[in-house]
Amino acid sequence: MGDLASRFVPGAVVCRAFYEEAVRPILERHVPGLAHSAAKLHRGSDVLGFDTPQSMDHDWGPANLELFLDDDAYDALATKLTRVFADELPREFRGLPSDLFSMDPDAPDVPGRPVAHRIDCTTIERFMHRAIGINPLVSMTINDWLAITPQYLRAITSGPVFHDGLGSLTQIRERLAWYPDDLWFYLLAAQWRRIDQESPFMARCGDVGDDLGSRLVATRMIDELMKLCFLMERVYWPYSKWFGSAFARLNGATTLTSIFHAILDSRQWREREHHLSAAYRCVADMHNALQLTPFIEPQVVPFHSRPYLVPEADRFEAALYAQITAPDVRALPRYVGALAQFVHSTDVLDRPLRCRALTSMYTHALI
Repeated sequence: MGDLASRFVPGAVVCRAFYEEAVRPILERHVPGLAHSAAKLHRGSDVLGFDTPQSMDHDWGPANLELFLDDDAYDALATKLTRVFADELPREFRGLPSDLFSMDPDAPDVPGRPVAHRIDCTTIERFMHRAIGINPLVSMTINDWLAITPQYLRAITSGPVFHDGLGSLTQIRERLAWYPDDLWFYLLAAQWRRIDQESPFMARCGDVGDDLGSRLVATRMIDELMKLCFLMERVYWPYSKWFGSAFARLNGATTLTSIFHAILDSRQWREREHHLSAAYRCVADMHNALQLTPFIEPQVVPFHSRPYLVPEADRFEAALYAQITAPDVRALPRYVGALAQFVHSTDVLDRPLRCRALTSMYTHALI
């Protein structure tokens, strides 16, 4: 890799090299043969593989990774290792700063100062509770699934793992790879429901001269259709900054991206409706290709007696719901879905305890 300061290299590649060449040798010197795992799974655009040179201005760099120990080793060694890394890690790695303190241009240069690294010495239990509120190797209920933000499911299942000597990360990634089938059907049905509830409103707004409202509803429908595509392709969606970038990697984006642009570029609501109808037919074809339900005709029809074209999304939601047999999923509020399907506040979705509390409230509501 040579000197990295003169060219951009993805953070996951940099972290892997730093672990292999700087972190692991220190472990071998001080605790040879220590069973451990190393990865970068929590936060950062580099975890998702979307980082660019702009990402290097914060929470990015060689010394940003998690070092997982078993419980006994954590109790005996975590504090020591954190200190050892501060004493022995290089301040610079292949031309990039690995000392966060030295990245501050106003920070004084103090000889012999420990390296301010971000190697998180932790355990699987501690990390998982902090990231998603539960250790999936211990238990995993339907409510647990509903409460976890897809951003963190994506990070944990696809973020870079440099070494898994404990074996736990591999097991967790297998456990969290995708939702159980019946829950998947439930989430798909809920997403079609969200489309069904607003599909006539874009045209209705336009028909009364509210072009801004028409554009706003059309944009909301694009967002809901994109989430439906993520669910159909069994891919967790990331948070808003990388939502479009991640969508572009889906198979459905090949056809839908140009249609979505046409919707957004439309200057009047009937043109907007024409392109939105094409998007509805496209996702209907995608649904039928999954063969999860009997074939459903891809079509758009007038909304009852009104001249606003809709995809009759209730046909898809009902057909999917009919496939659900698991009692714990059937007991959920019909068509509500996972928390992240209807909550958009970062101050909720980034807080596992809040997510779990809110999920418990709506899944146990008797209304």
